[in-house]
Amino acid sequence: MSKVILEVKDLQKSYGDQKAVDGVSFSVKKGEIFGILGPNGAGKTTTLEMIETLRSIDGGSASIDGIDVATNPYKIRGIIGVQPQTPGFQDKTKLSELIQMFAAAYGEKVDPKKFLDEVDLGEKADSYVEQLSGGQRQRFSIVAALVHNPKVFFLDEPTTGLDPQARRNLWKLIQEVRDRGISVILTTHYMDEAEVLCDRIAIMDRGKIINLDTPKNLIRDLLKRGFKKEQHVEQANLEDVFIDLTGKGLH
Repeated sequence: MSKVILEVKDLQKSYGDQKAVDGVSFSVKKGEIFGILGPNGAGKTTTLEMIETLRSIDGGSASIDGIDVATNPYKIRGIIGVQPQTPGFQDKTKLSELIQMFAAAYGEKVDPKKFLDEVDLGEKADSYVEQLSGGQRQRFSIVAALVHNPKVFFLDEPTTGLDPQARRNLWKLIQEVRDRGISVILTTHYMDEAEVLCDRIAIMDRGKIINLDTPKNLIRDLLKRGFKKEQHVEQANLEDVFIDLTGKGLH
């Protein structure tokens, strides 16, 4: 059995009379990709931000590698990596310099070129973030969040707005992060993304987790309840055409 790296128990957050997060509980194992799905306003981002120490916890608890989030926020920040929905970086600073700055903030000294090569950005080492494409910027924000080798990595809707090539390459990168033994927690609105990437999925609505299981088990349970839809099987879809014609390689 894999070690539990993240434990969330009865997590709660309110704004006035509105409960944004209402008694959420789940655990994540070491080296697992765990997805949180739900409609806008379900409480996904608020849940992540409490675990990331970005918002105060009104009730319940969260711990990472046995460290309580509420009472040890500085220790927590040293063992997690975070890629927000809209990452921001200092303008007119080279990628290599930004990597060095992020590493120094954690007391680390790294080889920027090596890190950038891992996400196919080695040739962009002397470029500025504002010169990168959307997909390149997302890959850079991931590598910047991993300079201190965190135990848990959080991504909030990482592929929103990316083209199919960039999405699929980012999926591969996320899987490579997991293969390094880093636990990944992500939110997404793309069901195909969750099905491909996630070992387990928590479905949230109105501040609560309403189901939690593997993608296969969630689909199997739906079918057992008698769900049927019109069968129309295609061997390929338009995204497959796009990838075939333009290639899977990064542009």
